[in-house]
Amino acid sequence: MQSQIRGMKFYIAVDLEGVACSVGISGQGMGSDKNYQFAVKQAAREANAAATALYDLGASEVWIWDAHGTGVNLDYDVFNNKCRFMLGSGSHTRFSMIDDSFGGILFIGYHSYDETNATLAHTYSSLAYQYMKIDSHQVGEAHIDAAFAARKGVPLIFASGDDVFISQINESFPDCRTVETKKALGWNCCISKHPKAVLDEIYEKTIDACNSIEMIKPIIMKEPFRLEVRYKRIEQAQSCAYRNPDMTEFERVDAYTRRGICRLDDLF
Repeated sequence: MQSQIRGMKFYIAVDLEGVACSVGISGQGMGSDKNYQFAVKQAAREANAAATALYDLGASEVWIWDAHGTGVNLDYDVFNNKCRFMLGSGSHTRFSMIDDSFGGILFIGYHSYDETNATLAHTYSSLAYQYMKIDSHQVGEAHIDAAFAARKGVPLIFASGDDVFISQINESFPDCRTVETKKALGWNCCISKHPKAVLDEIYEKTIDACNSIEMIKPIIMKEPFRLEVRYKRIEQAQSCAYRNPDMTEFERVDAYTRRGICRLDDLF
């Protein structure tokens, strides 16, 4: 079979909240508890299933981005030994070193932005933000991360996570292939597919995405844009560091909310 992706490079971003059987513990997110330890292993397995599909179709390079927290979570020995890894913190951007030599990005284990009953839902920090809106539309990590890649001409071709996250992806990225890992019942509750069954689905849907890659185009975010950020605490809104292009402070909409104009590079 002639592969459309032979010789291409791909970038896989890996989070923990959206993988199979990952719910954290009540009242908290993903800490160092037993469920976190499982999620770390499962995230590596799910990402490697996607990487294996890419290599089986002839990809030249697959970069794995450990995108959760401080960026040192995954069991790197699980992966195909041809994979490369972006890990740690301090880059101050998303998808470091991405350029138009990459054929696509993939999201493994991503979660939704804040939504009723969504499992471990948040946007970048469950302790800091109630929501982020760009030009009045609520966005999550997937939307912003995909925008960083799209700016370089690289499309989002695959994503996996709970059913709420998949619904958000289908709305914003209709050509992206997806795998639903679990059905969300609450912030720390879900009905999950079997972890091993999810690996097979990810492999198959990654193959599907690659076979349709010529039809999947990057969705470019218009810049600059109006950013509205609602914080969890009043003092966080008070100390907001975002600035407009003229370096004035963002407008204080109310005790928790700031609003102004910025670009993607201003977000981190």
